[in-house]
Amino acid sequence: MINEQKITIFLAGDSTVANYVKEAAPMAGWGQFLGTYFSEQVIIRNKAINGRSSKSFIKEGVLNEIASDIKQGDYLFIQFGHNDEKTDERGTEPFTTYQEYLKMYIEVARNAGATPILFSSVERRKFQEDGTLDETHGDYPKAMQKLAEELEVPFVDLRMKTRRLLESLGADQTKPLFVWFQPNEHPNYPDGIEDDTHFHERGARKVTELVIEGLKEVDLPLTTYIIGK
Repeated sequence: MINEQKITIFLAGDSTVANYVKEAAPMAGWGQFLGTYFSEQVIIRNKAINGRSSKSFIKEGVLNEIASDIKQGDYLFIQFGHNDEKTDERGTEPFTTYQEYLKMYIEVARNAGATPILFSSVERRKFQEDGTLDETHGDYPKAMQKLAEELEVPFVDLRMKTRRLLESLGADQTKPLFVWFQPNEHPNYPDGIEDDTHFHERGARKVTELVIEGLKEVDLPLTTYIIGK
């Protein structure tokens, strides 16, 4: 019997997707755990890097690295926005340059016969005193969704999924999903940390579950390789 060619999922994104070194644990991105939800037929190549925007990821040549390896039948997961919002050289504008850079990722995938999937940015944990959760990503999620509709690209609204999760738990119960430590509570964070953007491993795992949920909703052939976890 001829072995079926393995499928590779390439991840292009920022720190909320990236793999973390053990010295940063338990901080984690959702890409770290994606492989646990797929059969051995699927390979995960997490190319996400902390601090990158859709623009800087390309400028640093990482998309070119993906382009040289991605093949027919593969998938490219694309999640940018957190750093596109910055006012420094990484910044883009939602309905112009942000969409233009996202198109480059889509083209790389499609030119190789691979499938691009757009994911809106995960929501930050930013609660007001009255308990309401801020919307911190402005027009970037809308711009991504509009582009997805125009180019007929599968889209997972991860911002809305994570937002619903955070709202269901509330301000206090969401802290354990993020990296919050008192001084001397964790050896990797001796001075303490209160981070409402980056996930604790347990938060990253929750987001990965939402990613899998979204993949099932867009109903692609990839979902046949999802295994129960």
